[in-house]
Amino acid sequence: MRNRIINGCDRIQFLSGAWLKYIAIISMLVDHINKSLIYPQLVSADDTLATVSNFFDIIGRIAFPIFCFFIVEGYFHTRSRKKYLFSLLLFGVISEVPFDMATTASFFNMNWNNVMFTLALVLVTIWIIDILKEKMKNRKAALWFAASLSVVLISCTISMYLALDYEHHAILIAYFFYLFRDKRPLAVLFGYASIYTEPWALLGFGLLLTYNGQRGRQHKMLNYWFYPVHLLIIGVLRLYWGI
Repeated sequence: MRNRIINGCDRIQFLSGAWLKYIAIISMLVDHINKSLIYPQLVSADDTLATVSNFFDIIGRIAFPIFCFFIVEGYFHTRSRKKYLFSLLLFGVISEVPFDMATTASFFNMNWNNVMFTLALVLVTIWIIDILKEKMKNRKAALWFAASLSVVLISCTISMYLALDYEHHAILIAYFFYLFRDKRPLAVLFGYASIYTEPWALLGFGLLLTYNGQRGRQHKMLNYWFYPVHLLIIGVLRLYWGI
């Protein structure tokens, strides 16, 4: 019976990390086009544009669970966690003006900050929790669990105070991805529960079950630069069209 379960899991694990990231990138693009260029023009819930927007909403919910998952995976696989964190923070700074242009049609808005900063905080949170796990390995597991929850609570508070994209949901999702890293169905279940108000996010979480553990052929610069560049283009269009 156990072999059948393992073989069944192997059959659905066919997507590499690269393919999952490309899917997430397309989903993110669709979502940002919808939120920045379509939402402001919606007049009636019954018109054709609203139907398109609703479909884009569904597609757009795929991205974040995948990005969050790979931050946790990246923590374990990166050659330098310090450089990884620096890259996230650097592109957070680079992306902020394009993000504000796309989301609020302004050049500076402190009420909503881009997801690169969110992912950086996720990485820091996981890093601290993992350090605590190592330092407390000779103590009762319940003590580490309590300490890790304290770190999560602090990070959730910081994410809300700084108005980061996805706020506390991101911290909770990443925590469960870390906690159940070797039990992906549980990670997906608890991760989804952390953002249940976005029901279609289940599509993104479900796709994570297809991850085969292989990195695949990735383009590092594309992974980083796509975010600020596509936001800049959308932001310029929004300002040009006066949307």
